[in-house]
Amino acid sequence: MKVLVVGSGGREHALCWKLAQSPLLTKLYAAPGNAGMARNAQCVPINADDVDALTQFARDQAIDLVVIGPEGPLVAGLADRLSDIGIRAFGPSAKAAQLEGSKAFTKEVCDRANIPTAAYGRFDNAADALAYTRARGAPIVIKADGLAAGKGVTVAMELAEAETAISDIFSGRFGAAGAEVVVEAFLDGEEASFFALCDGTTALPLATAQDHKRVGDGDTGANTGGMGAYSPAPVLTDDLVKTVMTRIIEPTLATMKADGMPYTGVLYAGLMITDKGPELIEYNARFGDPECQVLMMRMKSDLLPLLDAAARAQLAGQNVEWHSDPALTVVMAAGGYPGTYDKGTVIGGLDDAARDDAVEIFHAGTAEKDGHIVAAGGRVLNVTARGKSVAQAQARAYAAIDKINWPEGFCRRDIGWRAVEREHNKTQA
Repeated sequence: MKVLVVGSGGREHALCWKLAQSPLLTKLYAAPGNAGMARNAQCVPINADDVDALTQFARDQAIDLVVIGPEGPLVAGLADRLSDIGIRAFGPSAKAAQLEGSKAFTKEVCDRANIPTAAYGRFDNAADALAYTRARGAPIVIKADGLAAGKGVTVAMELAEAETAISDIFSGRFGAAGAEVVVEAFLDGEEASFFALCDGTTALPLATAQDHKRVGDGDTGANTGGMGAYSPAPVLTDDLVKTVMTRIIEPTLATMKADGMPYTGVLYAGLMITDKGPELIEYNARFGDPECQVLMMRMKSDLLPLLDAAARAQLAGQNVEWHSDPALTVVMAAGGYPGTYDKGTVIGGLDDAARDDAVEIFHAGTAEKDGHIVAAGGRVLNVTARGKSVAQAQARAYAAIDKINWPEGFCRRDIGWRAVEREHNKTQA
């Protein structure tokens, strides 16, 4: 099979790394790719949001399967355009991708399917949003309705913070993504990420994961796209996984199909495990980043036939095998992230850092310049390791990080702390 992976981040590097291991693969392209992906795939200089050029390239190269990494081209209809010319795509149609593209759309699906989620209101003006928020008080959650690169959500612990978030959204900070606001009740509990491959009818659960959104140790500071993750997430027990499938994932698939927009691709449910059980925080229409990196490290099965089966609507009867060892990834980011950061700083020591067979370094925002790897984004590297325990995987990841020579970069030093604490408590018990 000839495969094209669309995207340029750590998620797409992990997908390329895993797909490159498939005996079914004859040629792997990445558009636009990055300096790390160039080791696994032939990178082509087409931006991930250039739907016309991507469609033309897939036609010219007789691509068998296009794996769409980021949400932008999904919401823009890349899967639809490929389908129109008879090329299979792993990823939902533009209509189905509204599950990520519009928070209000997802809330309405939850209403119709009776899916557990936070109480909410949706508003197209600041006055009504502010009145609703003030009537309910803090803590409360404010969300820009559309795609805002992971930065459109404010978990406001004080009313003033919520009021500022609403004003920011309606003042145009997020452009068209801020045309509407969703105001949600605050859910208390532990977050977890749940992934299922979907073919429109059948959902196949993947491994669980937990990510770390805050920029600073101890879950402090600004929200980010994600500073690290580990898999599996101990908070999601086997019984809770069954509950998530029957109460959240399967009703979503049935409702989307009944509404004439069957969902294919990977469905990523951001969950809060509350006293009442799992509740849906949000849906994403693609693999999480950096959760994808730990899933790929743990996946024993060949990824390519699974993605192709989803695209062909032939998931029924498929299963996925996993390494029992946990995996953990730590994001190395450019100084200043998630605010303003410098690009072009040189990164050294990567080969030495990756010498351990249990370690893989996925490139999230890199380029090659004058024979050097340089930073080209906010989140730059995903240092990923497996181990017999989360603590061992964590130790291996940080040992690798300590071999990387990049003074301008930084990372959290406590990724996986909840799971490590659980492991410690178990051994003490």
